[in-house]
Amino acid sequence: MSAFLPLLDPDHADGPLLAALARIGPLVVPYALRDSQLIPQNASRYILVDRDSSLSADDVVSLLDHGADKLILPLALAKDTIGAVPAERLLLLLDVANVSAVSDKIRSGVSGVLIKTPSVDVDFIGSVSRFFSGSSVHVLPVSSNEPPSRSTIRALAGAKTVLVIPTSLLTLSPTDAKQLNIADAFLANFSSDRPDGLFPTVVSSYPEGGRTLGLVYSSVESVRESVISGKGVYQSRKHGLWRKGETSGATQDVVHIRLDCDSDALEFSVVQHGAGFCHLDRPSCFGEVSGLAALERTLQSRLASAPEGSYTRRLFSDPELLRSKIMEEADELCRAETKEEVAFEAADLLYFALTRCVAAGVSIADIEYSLDKKAKKISRRPGNAKPQWSREATSTPGTSTETKPAPTPVPAPVPTVNPDAPIRMRTYDLAGASPAQRAELLRRPVLKSDEMIAKVKPIVDDVRTRGDAALLELTAKFDRAQLAATVVRPPYAPETMQLADDVRAAIDAAYANIHKFHAAQAEQGTLAVETMPGVVCSRFARPIARVGLYVPGGTAILPSTALMLGIPAQVAGCREIVLATPPRADGSVSPEVMYVAQLVGASAILKAGGAQAVAALAYGTETVPKVDKIFGPGNQWVTAAKMLVQNDTDALVAIDMPAGPSEVLVIADHTCNPAFVAADLLSQAEHGVDSQVVLVAVGLSDERIVAIEEEVDAQARALTRVDIVRQSIPKSIIVKTRTAAEAIAFSNDYAPEHLILHLEDAPQAVAAVENAGSVFVGPYSPESCGDYASGTNHTLPTNGYARQFSGVNTLSFQKHITSQEVTAAGLKGLGPVVATLADCEGLDAHANAVRIRLRALAQS
Repeated sequence: MSAFLPLLDPDHADGPLLAALARIGPLVVPYALRDSQLIPQNASRYILVDRDSSLSADDVVSLLDHGADKLILPLALAKDTIGAVPAERLLLLLDVANVSAVSDKIRSGVSGVLIKTPSVDVDFIGSVSRFFSGSSVHVLPVSSNEPPSRSTIRALAGAKTVLVIPTSLLTLSPTDAKQLNIADAFLANFSSDRPDGLFPTVVSSYPEGGRTLGLVYSSVESVRESVISGKGVYQSRKHGLWRKGETSGATQDVVHIRLDCDSDALEFSVVQHGAGFCHLDRPSCFGEVSGLAALERTLQSRLASAPEGSYTRRLFSDPELLRSKIMEEADELCRAETKEEVAFEAADLLYFALTRCVAAGVSIADIEYSLDKKAKKISRRPGNAKPQWSREATSTPGTSTETKPAPTPVPAPVPTVNPDAPIRMRTYDLAGASPAQRAELLRRPVLKSDEMIAKVKPIVDDVRTRGDAALLELTAKFDRAQLAATVVRPPYAPETMQLADDVRAAIDAAYANIHKFHAAQAEQGTLAVETMPGVVCSRFARPIARVGLYVPGGTAILPSTALMLGIPAQVAGCREIVLATPPRADGSVSPEVMYVAQLVGASAILKAGGAQAVAALAYGTETVPKVDKIFGPGNQWVTAAKMLVQNDTDALVAIDMPAGPSEVLVIADHTCNPAFVAADLLSQAEHGVDSQVVLVAVGLSDERIVAIEEEVDAQARALTRVDIVRQSIPKSIIVKTRTAAEAIAFSNDYAPEHLILHLEDAPQAVAAVENAGSVFVGPYSPESCGDYASGTNHTLPTNGYARQFSGVNTLSFQKHITSQEVTAAGLKGLGPVVATLADCEGLDAHANAVRIRLRALAQS
């Protein structure tokens, strides 16, 4: 346990001081200084997050992934983080008054606490330490401008507590009234059990993984000099201070100095120079090095002296030869079977791998440093092989591939994509799948809505609280646009709607078709039914008064979404239509979207995107009208914000439907055109790397499936968004079925956003469709038609919600009101029924409201 922990103060933290502090223990680094260039690379870092409520659990994991040894978190953030991060990586930040508020669950989810206290009361701190028995306890006095005494450090250590000292109170100079020498602080609790007062000191080699070099002795003076100078300085029992290598040249750079568990012995971790540590000119007093350290020394020597033309020189000078040997040995290791074979081949591989490292100037210490960084990571990579090493990816297009019965349908995307690898899906046979495997095929990637809602909540709360000011700041931050105002109202300037003639004509034609279809959906007149004589029940539609339409920006311009949302709102008769869309970098909105806004009669355009736009629509701001219902697709931030505001009773806002990544399911039989099928799959795959693409093959041969895959590969390479497709297609699936009925049953269970039927009698198959957002019937009905201009709406339920939700339509923008009119004669017939049921439920006032009228009728 460290004698103290230094807290980095930006105004009192020069390079030499931090370098010395890094030698003797961890540094406590405030979150705002986490990337400071002053922090030495070898420093162990505890990141202090002091009441920064904007951080999420994901941000905490990211800090640990980037090398923080521990995080010191306030209670609110710790509650959200515990369980997601190992306890040994967390410390809890508490004010001394809140110690008793810590639950057993929180206490068991962290490795210790850092307590902020006005002053140091050793007895009180001791009682706190007992409360956190088994955990490390650190104390930070927040009101003291004077350095602590060494006796205070010792007293706290006796209470099993470590003092946190700001660097403003520490110095490399001798201790005075204002600052404490860091070596004095380090040695405050140090004691010797030897008569001469010296401390046994183990010297180990940092580059060689901690191999012991020798045993020496240290004194307070020698340790103080080593801490400050960074050089190996020890205490000779005969000659006083011994500055290692001062005469021989075999100097040492000190990397770390550590106390043992009893604070009576030391370890110096050093980089040894010259002939070695031993006075016999050997690397170690305990004999020659062996293993990887010995191999590294041999290779370093051969790099410097191997003769031209020798095998070793060729390995160093010919990268292709070395690469071939590494690949050869890796392959042989993979093929090894017995324990002895594995050890033998692994040794060969390590030899050539270390040769590659030595040639590049990389040491074993560098490798171990990288391994330590990886070990500190909390998040884990999916572990998938890169395409060039995957059996699936390296099989040749055009050849039949083995069908897998047991699926893993949605792996995480591979971060690095080989541009030469075939762009292909994975094939499964439904006939060979168990019920559990079939269920796996139907699964989408898990949407972590709770995590996303936690991330968007600070954004939503900021807009709700600060209105336009927050909206302008967030638009500058996330949309990269500096705006004076976020709302534009009609009439819209003609120069903002300048379009090419063909684009304008296409939008006009799409508008006409979509308007015609949605106008036909509008209810005409009132539904009236006389349920019994004198009792007439009615239902009539009224438009939702104020609607917000979210039109995404980002990777594509989407005037089609503006049409799909704006036209039914216009047809329904909504009084106020607010269209929200992310602005471009210059603060403008795409002219296509502006033109559509004018066509649909938008009453305002909000130039903002993401969660901040949703919040502005839900709560309103000084300039943004509050709406009653929010429509439109978006990324996970938009979706999470919509889900958050719909559950807030203060917002009083509804949303159209839950949303997820775009998806298509294509059912194809022997009549299909492989080029058409491939084009349909790619039309959804290009939306995003998380797009869901499924082909259900009805009785297709392997050759026919390969033909479709070859078309997918060829067409994808010609697309401008091929980089997106390279990631979405490999995690998409082909499901083989025997009959069309089996295929449609699978589709109904999957409930796709888009369902495309490439079947011999596609129109007849529509009758069997139970769950789908929109159906595209026959070979000449591409999903693109519905996306743009056929007339149907393209805002559809995803992620399986087609089981419960319809796509956006005219009725989505209306609410239905019921009415009833009961005549006196009608009440005589209906009243006794109502009164009896009210009595049954014990609701006397309900029954009385009927009986008082029946009595009045009887008296008249």
